[in-house]
Amino acid sequence: MGPHVEPVISVEKPPATADVVIVGGGVIGLSTALFLARRGLSVVVCEKGRFVGEQSSRNWGWVRRMGRDPRELPLIVEAMRLWEDMGDLTGADVGFRRTGILYLCDSEADIDHHEGWLNRAGDYALDSRIVRGAELAALLPGAARQWHAALYTASDGRAEPQKAATAIGRAAAAAGAVLVDNCAVRTVETTNGRISGVVTEHGRIDCPDVVIAGGVWSTKLLRTMGLRLPQLGVRASVLRTAPVSGGPDGAAWCREFAYRQRLDGGYTIADGSQNRHDIGADSFRYFIDFVPMMRQEWGSFSLGLPRGQADPGTGATAFERTRTLDPAPLEERLSETYAALQQAFPIFRDVPVEQRWAGMIDATPDAIPVISTVGSLPGLVIATGFSGHGFGIGPGAGRLAADLVTGDMPIVDAAAFRYERFIDGTRPRPTTGV
Repeated sequence: MGPHVEPVISVEKPPATADVVIVGGGVIGLSTALFLARRGLSVVVCEKGRFVGEQSSRNWGWVRRMGRDPRELPLIVEAMRLWEDMGDLTGADVGFRRTGILYLCDSEADIDHHEGWLNRAGDYALDSRIVRGAELAALLPGAARQWHAALYTASDGRAEPQKAATAIGRAAAAAGAVLVDNCAVRTVETTNGRISGVVTEHGRIDCPDVVIAGGVWSTKLLRTMGLRLPQLGVRASVLRTAPVSGGPDGAAWCREFAYRQRLDGGYTIADGSQNRHDIGADSFRYFIDFVPMMRQEWGSFSLGLPRGQADPGTGATAFERTRTLDPAPLEERLSETYAALQQAFPIFRDVPVEQRWAGMIDATPDAIPVISTVGSLPGLVIATGFSGHGFGIGPGAGRLAADLVTGDMPIVDAAAFRYERFIDGTRPRPTTGV
């Protein structure tokens, strides 16, 4: 089971008409709904299961600019500004704190790699810098291990996944959006070559605009519309500890583990280096698209067979057959990860694990999202493929998706995120961040 998430108030049945229907009730879909509703549009968000039940509540909770693909940097800068205003936007404390993030280095080669990112980031590097020695030690209280150096960004931070997206959803509803859970969208309909409505399990909704923000499910729904979007699910496992007194503040990553302090005093802990892709039909369907990514990231993922609903299946009925995707965590790997953290930080040695879970990351071949209109189908906006970066960038992505729906000046240039890069011969490639 995933972590506990407070419910978002839902109506029993969607209305018959709307200006915009959003498919997917995670942080991206709900952020989009918030910004559209605040502009006076009638918005319906259809979630096939429970709101915020999948990756939006299961991620690490990092809100970072450091290490981002350079193509994402303008959007994450805007997202960070929105995180600063999230209390005013939602009327709730979503846990956003600028507590800093560290990427820990074992060697000069690691430092060279991070300095390469600093050079590529240019002006967007802002306060990111290399720290060493006593300054680094002060940022790692209680550490029994010494690291060679670290890339450090004091202005990066964290928020609470189990609080933030729920608060955004409630704010969207307060602004007039209609939220409907257990309401799968079966098909998207068109008339004369443009969007005209959606058919849900509870009836049809007439609408001129649709936003597909369904995470790993998006590619399946798009395929029913004749649109090809290469995207694969990557299973990421996480554990949560009991509260710890005197542990390190903020968040850090190294090859053996990653940690993030939580508002409740515990820590979210994850494997710092490896995730799992569960082989399914899409693995073969999009194999060629992902070859460059596999070559570059060969050591950072493993292959396996589906366990615990790891594969949402095929066909439109899969949206109702699997309401909430709840993949099994990699228990052995998590135990190894926590043991490595306990060795590095002895303060964790007697701290119990309170929960383990896994989530499914929606990955694209170039590891950046699609936030885009579709030239061949007016009225459609896609917001998916966030490749493990969606929580932190979520408010900015939602604002950009809303801009694309309304035709307003976009918060950033969306060219890097265009859907057509996967169908026009561009051959997208990953650009290593950190």
